[in-house]
Amino acid sequence: MINRLALKHIMVLVLLTVLTPCSALAAIYTFVDESGAIHFSNVPSDPRYQPVIGAKSASSALGRSIYVPQRSQFQDWEPSEDSYEPIIRLVARRFQVDPRLVKAIIKAESNFDYLAVSRKGALGLMQLMPDTANEMQVLDPFNPEDNINGGTRYLRKLLGIFSGDIKLSLAAYNAGPTKVMQIGRIPRYPETLNYIRKVLYNYKQFKAASSPHKKWAKVAYDKR
Repeated sequence: MINRLALKHIMVLVLLTVLTPCSALAAIYTFVDESGAIHFSNVPSDPRYQPVIGAKSASSALGRSIYVPQRSQFQDWEPSEDSYEPIIRLVARRFQVDPRLVKAIIKAESNFDYLAVSRKGALGLMQLMPDTANEMQVLDPFNPEDNINGGTRYLRKLLGIFSGDIKLSLAAYNAGPTKVMQIGRIPRYPETLNYIRKVLYNYKQFKAASSPHKKWAKVAYDKR
């Protein structure tokens, strides 16, 4: 599934480069639904969509050329919690981070939508701001492997700064490390507090789902 997705991503980028007029890439729209899922499209078919970023502005922010793939090209593929499992495990091992924590962040940030764009301009699965993407040497924030590699590398950096404290690291991921270091605690921003709760809830769920006892119980049940 990942290889198929990556191939389609590359093909679309090539086609967009060769065939698509610049005006067709001008606007990208997003909205967050009642469940907290982030929706992203180049065609604002829902009245809740708001323009947030375009290929030109993304390129400017990142300081290099970037093409944003059109969602209509991927209508036959829906992301799930297991869509990026191989990449998450590989990258988490590389940076010595619990893959379940990385997965929990992706769930909270983009709900596994690799084309997600926030109102503030955060990009991709782990919602990297352009400055962070550049700092973490992310070439294409809409490429799942590039994005997860950059986001996990950034998380590893934060865990190092805050001596492995997950809550402080998550606060810094959301609100920025400067603010957290200045006050020496979690900022009392409602968004940040809610973000930490959401990630920790996801983390707990993913840890429970991967526990040996639960796996053994499922096997025992399936054999009945």
